[in-house]
Amino acid sequence: MMDSTKYRVGYYPVEKRYNKWVNKDHIEKAPQWCSVDMRDGNQSLVIPMSLEEKLEFYKLLLEVGFKEIEVGFPAASETEYEFLRTLIDNNMIPDDVTVQVLTQCREHIIRKTFDACKGAPSAIIHFYNSVSVAQRVQVFGKSKEEIKKIAVDGAKLVKKLASEYEGNFRFEYSPESFTGTEPEYALEVCNAVLDVLEPSETNNVIINLPVTVEMSSPHVYASQVEYMHENLRYRENVTISLHPHNDRGTGVADAELAILAGADRIEGTLFGNGERTGNVDIVTLAMNMYSHGVDPKLDLSDIPKLVETYERCTRMHVYERSPYAGALVFAAFSGSHQDAIAKGMKYRNKKRLHEWSVPYIPIDPHDISRTYDADVIRVNSQSGKGGIGYLIEQNYGYILPKKMSEELSYLCKHISDSEHRELKADEVFEIFKANYLYEETPISISYFDFMRENDTVKIEVTFSKDGIETDMQAEATARSTPSTMRSRLIQTKTTPCRFSLSTVCRVMVRRVLRHLTSVLKEKAVKCSGAQARIPILSRQAPMRFSTHSTI
Repeated sequence: MMDSTKYRVGYYPVEKRYNKWVNKDHIEKAPQWCSVDMRDGNQSLVIPMSLEEKLEFYKLLLEVGFKEIEVGFPAASETEYEFLRTLIDNNMIPDDVTVQVLTQCREHIIRKTFDACKGAPSAIIHFYNSVSVAQRVQVFGKSKEEIKKIAVDGAKLVKKLASEYEGNFRFEYSPESFTGTEPEYALEVCNAVLDVLEPSETNNVIINLPVTVEMSSPHVYASQVEYMHENLRYRENVTISLHPHNDRGTGVADAELAILAGADRIEGTLFGNGERTGNVDIVTLAMNMYSHGVDPKLDLSDIPKLVETYERCTRMHVYERSPYAGALVFAAFSGSHQDAIAKGMKYRNKKRLHEWSVPYIPIDPHDISRTYDADVIRVNSQSGKGGIGYLIEQNYGYILPKKMSEELSYLCKHISDSEHRELKADEVFEIFKANYLYEETPISISYFDFMRENDTVKIEVTFSKDGIETDMQAEATARSTPSTMRSRLIQTKTTPCRFSLSTVCRVMVRRVLRHLTSVLKEKAVKCSGAQARIPILSRQAPMRFSTHSTI
């Protein structure tokens, strides 16, 4: 039996007047990004990355466009230390990139951290100590003043060592477990640290407000951040940073609302790796901004590559339903969803729209190197005619009539249902070919031609039934008919071409075919929708079509 009485609210809300962030509905510009994959992400792995894996991952982060990268906790292990020295000694830190290192507010650890950073072209010394009620009482057994003194002494030491060591250093301070700390006390400690570090135009200091453990709904954290934003000293020369974890599953929401509340910077990881339930997922956060028309200032155009490298280096797995990156996040199996997506895509192409508004798909999968055939329209026993028809059209160039799409969908669903599996695009096409292409009976069209004389358009058709060929002719008058038949050829991967006929020609062919089917007493002719076997139309082009075709 679960006993909820052992729990209570463990956070400390601020006054209700710190809620001006609610008047903003979306983020209007990207924050500064700092990847902590190499430190927070790496320390949470069952098997931490090797030096070679860290170097590969570091290069990936540079390709994505991160300008600040927390590369490790150099005092924690020899691998961490050697990794940082490798970057510095081999000139692997670009001029516009700053590496960040983490250290506790303990003298010997701070000194070893500076040893590791010696000669760094640009480095952030990120020092921290825990200030929460639970940590003060249960872990350290110290008073508020004693805890504040740890932070102040740490600030004094990093400031002193920065002047003694070769390198270009900035400072970042984190009141660890901020979400479990009284806001007034967290502010008091941060301001005491700032008084030591003396922020200025040439000495910007970062105050990081970590959601070390998620303890509240996102709006509570946003108001806490707004409180700090409005009351920190030296605010014009202080960068407010966030470091959300995901214990309650709302790390992205924490970050988004806190940015609205005044935060300038985000620390997080690709795909949300990190201690316990992970850090905030920078991919999701950045792509959410992108979907609102905000440039995230990160290059996420090849997410499959990011996933492959991440999974190989970390031995972790990107969940299939992870926003934007998961294997199934764009997949539509439902028939009604597929139909809406197919219609939305056709509408977009017809109207030549630039702005994206396709139903069920928040962004264009092509923007992040995903594809419609493999990622969007997926075929199983739940699929419908709209999606299957769209898949055949986009991949193989066939525009299926409505009834043919419906019949094909039933064929596909029957196979998927009986075999309990998904059908790939090439399998759907094989089903289509087996049932609709290369049929020689009951009727095949071996020849057709269109001719214009003044305002009259004539059509000649030769068809064959049971080995007997028959010629038929028809004509119509149309002053608006173009001087030549208009054909639109579209080269596709598998099919030589497809075409659509002018309006008058379509009407004439329908008349001929109606006569054919009535004379031969055939209700329908199953065949391909005007499929040509050569890449251009000519008098000798063998064609087959039917009353079911697009013409």
